[in-house]
Amino acid sequence: MAVVTDRYVDYRLSLSLVGTVVKYLAAAPLFPVLVAIYYGESVLPFVATSAVMVAVGVGLEQLSEESDLGHREAFLLVSLSWLVIPILGTIPYLVAGNGSVGAHTIDGVVNALFESMSGFTTTGSTVMQSISFETHSHALLMWRQLSQWLGGMGILVLMVAILPELSVGGAQIMNEEAPGISIEKLTPRIQETARALWKIYVGFTVLAALVYFGLDVVGLADNMGVYNAVAHALTTMPTGGFSPEGRSVEAFSPAVQWAIIPFMVVAGTNFALFWYALDGRIDRLTENAEFRSYLGLMAGVTAVIAALLFTGLGVASAAPNIAPIPGNLENSLRQAAFQVAAIVTTTGYASMDFNHWHPVAQTVLLFAFFLGGSAGSAAGSIKIVRWVLVRKAMARSLFTSIHPDAVEPVRVGDEAVDEGTLRDVFVFIMIFLSLFVVSTVLLYVDSLFIERMDLTGLEAMSVAMATLGNIGPGFGEVGPMNSFELFSAPAKLYMVFLMWIGRLEILSVLVILTPAYWRS
Repeated sequence: MAVVTDRYVDYRLSLSLVGTVVKYLAAAPLFPVLVAIYYGESVLPFVATSAVMVAVGVGLEQLSEESDLGHREAFLLVSLSWLVIPILGTIPYLVAGNGSVGAHTIDGVVNALFESMSGFTTTGSTVMQSISFETHSHALLMWRQLSQWLGGMGILVLMVAILPELSVGGAQIMNEEAPGISIEKLTPRIQETARALWKIYVGFTVLAALVYFGLDVVGLADNMGVYNAVAHALTTMPTGGFSPEGRSVEAFSPAVQWAIIPFMVVAGTNFALFWYALDGRIDRLTENAEFRSYLGLMAGVTAVIAALLFTGLGVASAAPNIAPIPGNLENSLRQAAFQVAAIVTTTGYASMDFNHWHPVAQTVLLFAFFLGGSAGSAAGSIKIVRWVLVRKAMARSLFTSIHPDAVEPVRVGDEAVDEGTLRDVFVFIMIFLSLFVVSTVLLYVDSLFIERMDLTGLEAMSVAMATLGNIGPGFGEVGPMNSFELFSAPAKLYMVFLMWIGRLEILSVLVILTPAYWRS
């Protein structure tokens, strides 16, 4: 008979390592400081943020001198880091107050927390009613962009890459933080794996910025410029979707929209596949079952929506400024491809206001909300690999019903998937869908008590998925050109919770909320 001994969580060690992470992350606000100096804006919001982060970080570090990070402490470290950092990330919004340009930047602590959590979790939902350089400083809008870039590949993955204190428990930290089922170990040392992933991430970010600015140089994107090129590169690769333009990517030319699509597709792809491709093993990319399913599903949904838009069946009859789409093949394909890529990869950009689409086209797009990108990418939602495994498990179940004595493992490519992984996939999807249903009801009921809101069932579902799946925009009141500001403070705090657990794939947070985690 096995004896279970109590082992209490060393929360002081976890908090101490959170402090280390926060202390080093205090360098991040220095980038918007440079932007503020260039544009002649106030540096106070970012200097204050950096100072507070250093103070909090050093203070938390004093709680423990231990460095042996156990399995339980890793859970707590990851969950608390993704809570503490967005809380500290509210400081620029709050200190900005009325802003250097004379407009109220963020109204209250709850809104600031919502915006910060949406940024770091790369959700892209916003409570800002007006997004422009007339109402917000260049530096503050760049902080929004930077917060998403830091959260995209993973703050703790970055810290594992540079801090020896985290390299010992690095594999556990990365598996709990990074999107997907698990992080593939690309090199003998996990610290080198983290560095490799971040090098690829940085490389694609720089390439995106150069391509976007290059379009401006050759006259295909008049209003792109260096600022917008950098700003949008910082939120394309983390599949974030924040934009300093109030109309998102609709503000740019078709050439820019076409250029962003492949970068969104790249951002939703397992970054380990690019490591293999750069190493000369291109077959690991082209023959990957998840990657082929990812591209196939996006192509299929794009074809359906493009056909609806082209024929006019996907456009609401009363929609303004939509006339060029029906009968226009290029525009129909571009709008469909862009929006499908933005939603499947959970980037959340908008090339047009799809509130003006017909409910049929919107319903097809809502289906894309549940797909998600690849494991090991910056994308959110359920992830393609889980749906691949569900499909294969269902096929296996049908086969063994006919041939009960057959031994038929579920395979992805040439590798058999163990039954424990399959069980975890089904558990995750059931928890995710249960949270989605409960959240839809709660947010819909909340909207009934808000005089200015008239949320439909479809819109309530999109709100729940937009935050839990870290997607960003929804339909109707929270459409791509609108804001989440109208929701009540409790509803916004609940959506902050959804964004937090959604970024960490739910289980990492729910585990630390169970009594058993703390007892034995």
